[in-house]
Amino acid sequence: MMAEDFHQIYNAFFDGFQLSRRYADRTEQLPVPRHAGEGALRRFVPRPDLEIVISDYTLSRNRQLQVRTDSAMVELSFCLQGKRELNISGTRHEFRANRCTLQLVDRFHAQFDFDGNQPMLAVGIGIPVATFDRFMEDFEGKRSVDFAKLVNRRSFRLFEQTIEPAASVILQQMLDASYSNETRKIYMESKALELLSLSFHTLLWDREPDDKHIRSKLSKNDLEKIRQAREVLLHRMDSPPSLLELSRTVGLNDFKLKIGFKEVYGHTVFSYLREKRLEKALLLLQKGQVNVNQAACVVGYSNPSHFAEVFREKYGFNPGELVRK
Repeated sequence: MMAEDFHQIYNAFFDGFQLSRRYADRTEQLPVPRHAGEGALRRFVPRPDLEIVISDYTLSRNRQLQVRTDSAMVELSFCLQGKRELNISGTRHEFRANRCTLQLVDRFHAQFDFDGNQPMLAVGIGIPVATFDRFMEDFEGKRSVDFAKLVNRRSFRLFEQTIEPAASVILQQMLDASYSNETRKIYMESKALELLSLSFHTLLWDREPDDKHIRSKLSKNDLEKIRQAREVLLHRMDSPPSLLELSRTVGLNDFKLKIGFKEVYGHTVFSYLREKRLEKALLLLQKGQVNVNQAACVVGYSNPSHFAEVFREKYGFNPGELVRK
Protein backbone atom coordinates (compact mmCIF):
# COMPACT_ATOMS: atom_id res chain seq x y z
CA MET A 1 0.00 0.00 0.00
CA MET A 2 1.54 3.30 -1.08
CA ALA A 3 1.61 6.07 1.49
CA GLU A 4 -0.31 8.48 -0.72
CA ASP A 5 -3.29 6.11 -0.97
CA PHE A 6 -4.42 6.78 2.57
CA HIS A 7 -4.79 10.50 1.82
CA GLN A 8 -7.68 9.55 -0.49
CA ILE A 9 -9.75 8.54 2.53
CA TYR A 10 -9.36 11.98 4.05
CA ASN A 11 -10.10 13.63 0.72
CA ALA A 12 -13.30 11.60 0.37
CA PHE A 13 -14.36 12.75 3.83
CA PHE A 14 -13.53 16.42 3.17
CA ASP A 15 -15.30 16.37 -0.21
CA GLY A 16 -18.37 14.69 1.25
CA PHE A 17 -18.40 17.35 3.96
CA GLN A 18 -18.40 19.94 1.13
CA LEU A 19 -15.18 21.52 2.37
CA SER A 20 -13.31 23.63 -0.16
CA ARG A 21 -9.85 22.07 -0.27
CA ARG A 22 -7.03 23.09 -2.60
CA TYR A 23 -4.69 20.14 -2.20
CA ALA A 24 -4.76 16.34 -2.14
CA ASP A 25 -2.10 15.94 0.53
CA ARG A 26 -0.99 19.33 1.88
CA THR A 27 -1.36 21.33 5.08
CA GLU A 28 -4.31 23.76 4.90
CA GLN A 29 -7.34 25.11 6.75
CA LEU A 30 -10.76 23.93 5.58
CA PRO A 31 -13.59 26.24 6.72
CA VAL A 32 -17.06 24.77 7.21
CA PRO A 33 -19.42 26.36 4.62
CA ARG A 34 -21.60 29.10 6.12
CA HIS A 35 -24.83 27.33 5.17
CA ALA A 36 -23.67 24.22 7.06
CA GLY A 37 -22.38 25.77 10.29
CA GLU A 38 -19.31 27.51 11.64
CA GLY A 39 -15.71 26.61 12.44
CA ALA A 40 -13.13 24.68 10.45
CA LEU A 41 -11.07 21.54 10.07
CA ARG A 42 -7.33 22.14 10.09
CA ARG A 43 -5.29 19.63 8.12
CA PHE A 44 -1.58 19.14 8.82
CA VAL A 45 0.60 16.91 6.63
CA PRO A 46 4.09 17.20 8.16
CA ARG A 47 5.36 14.26 6.10
CA PRO A 48 3.93 12.03 3.33
CA ASP A 49 2.85 9.20 5.63
CA LEU A 50 1.19 11.27 8.37
CA GLU A 51 -2.07 13.26 8.51
CA ILE A 52 -3.25 15.29 11.50
CA VAL A 53 -6.78 16.73 11.41
CA ILE A 54 -8.08 19.06 14.09
CA SER A 55 -11.87 19.40 13.91
CA ASP A 56 -13.29 22.45 15.65
CA TYR A 57 -16.79 23.28 14.41
CA THR A 58 -20.52 23.42 15.10
CA LEU A 59 -23.02 22.28 12.48
CA SER A 60 -26.31 24.14 12.12
CA ARG A 61 -28.30 20.90 11.72
CA ASN A 62 -27.98 17.11 11.93
CA ARG A 63 -26.06 15.67 9.02
CA GLN A 64 -25.19 12.34 7.42
CA LEU A 65 -22.13 11.64 5.32
CA GLN A 66 -21.39 8.56 3.19
CA VAL A 67 -17.76 7.59 2.59
CA ARG A 68 -16.62 4.65 0.45
CA THR A 69 -12.95 3.75 0.02
CA ASP A 70 -10.80 1.01 -1.48
CA SER A 71 -7.77 2.17 0.50
CA ALA A 72 -6.59 1.13 3.94
CA MET A 73 -5.27 3.13 6.87
CA VAL A 74 -4.98 3.40 10.64
CA GLU A 75 -6.40 6.39 12.51
CA LEU A 76 -6.02 7.40 16.13
CA SER A 77 -8.85 9.74 17.19
CA PHE A 78 -9.38 11.81 20.32
CA CYS A 79 -12.84 13.25 20.92
CA LEU A 80 -12.56 16.18 23.32
CA GLN A 81 -16.04 17.64 22.90
CA GLY A 82 -19.27 16.58 21.20
CA LYS A 83 -19.95 13.21 19.57
CA ARG A 84 -20.51 11.52 16.24
CA GLU A 85 -21.62 8.07 15.13
CA LEU A 86 -20.22 5.72 12.52
CA ASN A 87 -22.14 2.90 10.86
CA ILE A 88 -20.09 0.18 9.13
CA SER A 89 -21.64 -3.07 7.89
CA GLY A 90 -24.71 -2.51 10.07
CA THR A 91 -22.69 -1.97 13.26
CA ARG A 92 -22.87 1.44 14.94
CA HIS A 93 -19.94 2.96 16.78
CA GLU A 94 -20.24 6.12 18.88
CA PHE A 95 -17.33 8.53 19.30
CA ARG A 96 -17.95 10.60 22.40
CA ALA A 97 -16.17 13.13 24.58
CA ASN A 98 -13.09 12.11 26.58
CA ARG A 99 -12.63 8.92 24.56
CA CYS A 100 -9.70 7.76 22.45
CA THR A 101 -10.29 5.32 19.57
CA LEU A 102 -7.86 3.44 17.36
CA GLN A 103 -9.50 2.52 14.04
CA LEU A 104 -8.11 0.01 11.54
CA VAL A 105 -9.80 0.59 8.18
CA ASP A 106 -9.57 -1.74 5.18
CA ARG A 107 -11.79 -0.94 2.15
CA PHE A 108 -15.09 0.02 3.71
CA HIS A 109 -18.37 1.85 3.09
CA ALA A 110 -19.32 3.96 6.11
CA GLN A 111 -22.03 6.37 7.16
CA PHE A 112 -21.14 9.19 9.54
CA ASP A 113 -23.88 10.86 11.62
CA PHE A 114 -23.26 14.30 13.11
CA ASP A 115 -25.44 16.19 15.59
CA GLY A 116 -26.33 19.76 14.80
CA ASN A 117 -25.95 22.68 17.23
CA GLN A 118 -23.35 20.74 19.22
CA PRO A 119 -19.73 21.95 19.32
CA MET A 120 -17.28 19.33 18.10
CA LEU A 121 -13.60 19.32 19.04
CA ALA A 122 -11.50 16.35 18.00
CA VAL A 123 -7.98 15.43 16.92
CA GLY A 124 -7.33 12.66 14.39
CA ILE A 125 -3.96 11.18 13.43
CA GLY A 126 -3.80 8.98 10.34
CA ILE A 127 -1.03 6.78 8.97
CA PRO A 128 -0.88 4.21 6.12
CA VAL A 129 -0.70 0.49 6.85
CA ALA A 130 3.00 0.20 5.91
CA THR A 131 3.92 2.85 8.48
CA PHE A 132 1.74 1.21 11.13
CA ASP A 133 3.38 -2.17 10.59
CA ARG A 134 6.82 -0.56 10.74
CA PHE A 135 5.93 1.06 14.06
CA MET A 136 4.92 -2.35 15.41
CA GLU A 137 8.46 -3.72 14.90
CA ASP A 138 11.07 -4.03 17.62
CA PHE A 139 14.77 -3.30 17.00
CA GLU A 140 15.22 -6.75 15.49
CA GLY A 141 12.38 -6.22 13.03
CA LYS A 142 9.99 -8.62 14.81
CA ARG A 143 6.30 -7.81 15.33
CA SER A 144 4.02 -9.02 18.09
CA VAL A 145 1.05 -7.57 16.19
CA ASP A 146 0.47 -6.20 12.68
CA PHE A 147 -2.40 -4.76 10.64
CA ALA A 148 -3.41 -8.00 8.91
CA LYS A 149 -3.45 -9.96 12.15
CA LEU A 150 -5.52 -7.34 13.96
CA VAL A 151 -8.04 -6.83 11.16
CA ASN A 152 -8.25 -10.56 10.39
CA ARG A 153 -10.10 -10.16 7.04
CA ARG A 154 -12.57 -7.62 8.41
CA SER A 155 -13.13 -4.19 6.88
CA PHE A 156 -12.95 -2.38 10.21
CA ARG A 157 -11.71 -2.89 13.75
CA LEU A 158 -11.85 -0.47 16.65
CA PHE A 159 -10.08 -0.23 20.02
CA GLU A 160 -11.29 2.31 22.58
CA GLN A 161 -10.37 3.75 25.97
CA THR A 162 -10.64 6.86 28.12
CA ILE A 163 -8.16 9.57 27.11
CA GLU A 164 -5.03 9.20 29.24
CA PRO A 165 -4.01 12.21 31.36
CA ALA A 166 -0.60 12.21 29.63
CA ALA A 167 -2.35 12.28 26.25
CA SER A 168 -4.49 15.21 27.41
CA VAL A 169 -1.34 17.24 28.04
CA ILE A 170 0.01 16.52 24.54
CA LEU A 171 -3.35 17.24 22.92
CA GLN A 172 -3.55 20.64 24.58
CA GLN A 173 -0.05 21.43 23.32
CA MET A 174 -1.10 20.50 19.78
CA LEU A 175 -4.27 22.58 19.95
CA ASP A 176 -2.33 25.60 21.20
CA ALA A 177 0.29 25.18 18.47
CA SER A 178 -2.31 24.72 15.71
CA TYR A 179 -3.44 28.34 16.04
CA SER A 180 0.07 29.76 15.69
CA ASN A 181 1.53 30.73 12.33
CA GLU A 182 5.00 30.14 13.78
CA THR A 183 4.46 26.44 14.52
CA ARG A 184 6.83 24.18 12.62
CA LYS A 185 5.79 20.92 11.03
CA ILE A 186 8.38 19.07 13.08
CA TYR A 187 6.58 20.10 16.29
CA MET A 188 3.21 18.74 15.17
CA GLU A 189 4.89 15.61 13.86
CA SER A 190 6.72 14.96 17.14
CA LYS A 191 3.53 15.44 19.19
CA ALA A 192 1.56 13.14 16.89
CA LEU A 193 4.24 10.45 17.24
CA GLU A 194 4.13 10.83 21.03
CA LEU A 195 0.39 10.20 20.99
CA LEU A 196 0.74 7.21 18.67
CA SER A 197 3.41 5.65 20.88
CA LEU A 198 1.46 6.27 24.08
CA SER A 199 -1.80 4.92 22.65
CA PHE A 200 -0.23 1.88 20.96
CA HIS A 201 1.13 0.87 24.36
CA THR A 202 -2.23 1.02 26.13
CA LEU A 203 -4.50 -0.09 23.29
CA LEU A 204 -2.39 -2.73 21.55
CA TRP A 205 0.79 -3.83 23.24
CA ASP A 206 -0.79 -4.10 26.68
CA ARG A 207 -3.77 -5.86 25.10
CA GLU A 208 -1.64 -8.27 23.11
CA PRO A 209 1.18 -9.23 25.53
CA ASP A 210 3.82 -11.38 23.88
CA ASP A 211 5.44 -12.40 27.16
CA LYS A 212 4.88 -16.15 27.62
CA HIS A 213 4.98 -15.81 31.42
CA ILE A 214 2.01 -13.42 31.31
CA ARG A 215 0.12 -15.58 28.85
CA SER A 216 0.54 -18.62 31.08
CA LYS A 217 -1.09 -16.91 34.07
CA LEU A 218 -3.76 -14.68 32.57
CA SER A 219 -6.58 -15.72 30.29
CA LYS A 220 -8.10 -13.33 27.75
CA ASN A 221 -11.02 -12.91 30.16
CA ASP A 222 -8.60 -12.01 32.98
CA LEU A 223 -6.84 -9.46 30.75
CA GLU A 224 -10.14 -7.82 29.84
CA LYS A 225 -11.10 -7.53 33.52
CA ILE A 226 -7.71 -5.98 34.32
CA ARG A 227 -8.27 -3.42 31.56
CA GLN A 228 -11.72 -2.72 33.02
CA ALA A 229 -10.09 -2.14 36.41
CA ARG A 230 -7.78 0.42 34.83
CA GLU A 231 -10.78 2.23 33.31
CA VAL A 232 -12.50 2.33 36.71
CA LEU A 233 -9.37 3.84 38.30
CA LEU A 234 -9.13 6.57 35.65
CA HIS A 235 -12.83 7.37 35.97
CA ARG A 236 -12.78 7.48 39.78
CA MET A 237 -9.34 8.87 40.53
CA ASP A 238 -10.82 11.52 42.85
CA SER A 239 -12.37 8.81 45.06
CA PRO A 240 -10.86 5.46 44.03
CA PRO A 241 -12.19 2.13 45.27
CA SER A 242 -10.17 -0.10 47.56
CA LEU A 243 -8.42 -3.06 45.97
CA LEU A 244 -11.14 -5.37 47.29
CA GLU A 245 -13.94 -3.14 45.97
CA LEU A 246 -12.17 -2.84 42.62
CA SER A 247 -11.78 -6.61 42.34
CA ARG A 248 -15.49 -7.11 43.07
CA THR A 249 -16.44 -4.44 40.53
CA VAL A 250 -14.64 -6.19 37.68
CA GLY A 251 -15.29 -9.74 38.89
CA LEU A 252 -11.69 -10.84 39.51
CA ASN A 253 -10.23 -11.95 42.83
CA ASP A 254 -8.00 -9.37 44.49
CA PHE A 255 -4.82 -11.48 44.41
CA LYS A 256 -5.07 -12.13 40.65
CA LEU A 257 -5.95 -8.48 40.04
CA LYS A 258 -2.95 -7.28 42.05
CA ILE A 259 -0.47 -9.62 40.37
CA GLY A 260 -1.99 -9.32 36.90
CA PHE A 261 -2.18 -5.52 36.94
CA LYS A 262 1.53 -5.30 37.74
CA GLU A 263 2.40 -7.72 34.94
CA VAL A 264 0.29 -5.91 32.33
CA TYR A 265 0.95 -2.26 33.24
CA GLY A 266 4.30 -2.45 35.02
CA HIS A 267 2.92 -0.77 38.15
CA THR A 268 0.93 -1.83 41.17
CA VAL A 269 -2.69 -0.72 41.06
CA PHE A 270 -2.14 2.29 43.27
CA SER A 271 1.27 3.35 41.96
CA TYR A 272 -0.41 3.44 38.53
CA LEU A 273 -3.22 5.54 40.00
CA ARG A 274 -0.66 7.90 41.55
CA GLU A 275 1.02 8.45 38.16
CA LYS A 276 -2.27 9.19 36.41
CA ARG A 277 -3.40 11.55 39.18
CA LEU A 278 -0.23 13.60 38.87
CA GLU A 279 -0.45 13.68 35.07
CA LYS A 280 -4.01 15.01 35.28
CA ALA A 281 -3.01 17.59 37.90
CA LEU A 282 -0.18 18.76 35.64
CA LEU A 283 -2.65 19.23 32.77
CA LEU A 284 -5.07 21.24 34.94
CA LEU A 285 -2.30 23.49 36.24
CA GLN A 286 -0.83 23.99 32.76
CA LYS A 287 -4.23 25.12 31.50
CA GLY A 288 -4.47 27.64 34.34
CA GLN A 289 -7.96 26.43 35.22
CA VAL A 290 -7.35 25.78 38.93
CA ASN A 291 -5.05 26.68 41.80
CA VAL A 292 -2.89 24.12 43.61
CA ASN A 293 -5.48 23.28 46.28
CA GLN A 294 -8.19 22.79 43.67
CA ALA A 295 -5.94 20.58 41.52
CA ALA A 296 -5.14 18.44 44.55
CA CYS A 297 -8.84 18.04 45.33
CA VAL A 298 -9.83 17.18 41.74
CA VAL A 299 -7.37 14.29 41.56
CA GLY A 300 -8.16 12.98 45.04
CA TYR A 301 -5.52 14.46 47.37
CA SER A 302 -7.15 15.77 50.57
CA ASN A 303 -3.83 17.17 51.86
CA PRO A 304 -2.43 19.90 49.54
CA SER A 305 0.98 19.74 51.22
CA HIS A 306 1.29 16.03 50.52
CA PHE A 307 0.12 16.63 46.96
CA ALA A 308 2.79 19.30 46.47
CA GLU A 309 5.44 16.94 47.84
CA VAL A 310 4.64 14.01 45.50
CA PHE A 311 4.20 16.42 42.56
CA ARG A 312 7.69 17.83 43.19
CA GLU A 313 9.15 14.32 43.45
CA LYS A 314 7.75 13.42 40.02
CA TYR A 315 8.31 16.62 38.05
CA GLY A 316 11.17 18.32 39.87
CA PHE A 317 9.37 21.58 40.63
CA ASN A 318 6.55 22.81 42.84
CA PRO A 319 2.99 22.91 41.41
CA GLY A 320 2.73 26.54 42.50
CA GLU A 321 5.36 27.46 39.89
CA LEU A 322 2.89 26.60 37.11
CA VAL A 323 0.23 28.77 38.70
CA ARG A 324 2.60 31.73 38.97
CA LYS A 325 3.58 31.35 35.32
